Amino acid sequence: MEYQAVAQQLADEYGLISEEAKMKPIGSGHINTTMLLQDAQKTMVVQKLNTNVFPNPQHLVENARAIEQHLTSKALNGEYSLAIIKHLATSSGQYLVDINDEVWRALAFIGRSYSEDVVTSEQQAQTAANAFGQFAHALNDFDATQLHHVIPDFHNLAMRIDTFNKVLKKDEHNRAKLCGEVIEAFQQQFSLADELQKVQQAVPLRACHNDTKINNMLFSTNSDQARAVIDLDTCMPGHWLFDFGDMVRTFCSPEPEDSTNLAQVQVRENIFSALARGYIEPLQASVTKAEKDSFILGAKVMPLMIGLRFLTDYLDGDNYFAIHRTGHNLDRAKNQLALYASVLEKEPNLIEIIQSI
Repeated sequence: MEYQAVAQQLADEYGLISEEAKMKPIGSGHINTTMLLQDAQKTMVVQKLNTNVFPNPQHLVENARAIEQHLTSKALNGEYSLAIIKHLATSSGQYLVDINDEVWRALAFIGRSYSEDVVTSEQQAQTAANAFGQFAHALNDFDATQLHHVIPDFHNLAMRIDTFNKVLKKDEHNRAKLCGEVIEAFQQQFSLADELQKVQQAVPLRACHNDTKINNMLFSTNSDQARAVIDLDTCMPGHWLFDFGDMVRTFCSPEPEDSTNLAQVQVRENIFSALARGYIEPLQASVTKAEKDSFILGAKVMPLMIGLRFLTDYLDGDNYFAIHRTGHNLDRAKNQLALYASVLEKEPNLIEIIQSI
């Protein structure tokens, strides 16, 4: 459907002047379609939700609104200083709009802000990680069990290994012979799933963000300080080790996750130190010793698990992750394996950094 027609329908739903309404793409997300909707007086963010990834959009909205309400209460008590991403209701009080079998929602626009896709400095890493730390600390007393599992088994490494084994056994696309060494390298690390299972039993269940990439927080255009943590779509019950590990995975390498320049794919210890400091300092009053000790496990699990998912998708014919070249998912898998190897190589130093905070 042509976006101008969608813009007019959304404008009618959300109280904008439909004749003036315009939409344009913003952000760099890969899952939902995110647009800026505005007329002469109002500006808001609208999103077409990917119902293949999120088959129950109502659960997604309920999760995000529960967190929004908790953070708003914290802010009123002076316990949370970042801007809060808020859902907007239609004129009939609904939070989801169906247009031609596509599901849309609206979010308040957070102005005077910008986002980044790549970490370029220690200061940037520390600022972003600190925002995620503030977010986590504010949810310390939030009952994680009330959240829906919008993507079941999202960080279940044992399940990801089981899926991989089934796909490998079928090898429908006859690709296993093209990457035998990569397959073997991943298989040698599968015992990490047992370690993860034990650690998860020893740490508290938390309301987690589950997608702590730098482009999921906004910087202030006035000060370059943190403005807001955004994209609450994958907020679910979980463990902080995953949020920490995903920051290590996405902040620390100087190369993008699909780079084939594997010699340069490594953990920059200065960036690791900055993000560890940024994330842990707001959590000092709420993090347990077992949790803090688990952060290095998160730094290993996340690149291994995401890499395994890339490899599984490659063997399965590239059905899940969008590809832009032949072997793209295999390149991503090799990249994440190289990052995992770097974490292992530097593990003693990384543990020392975490323990010093």
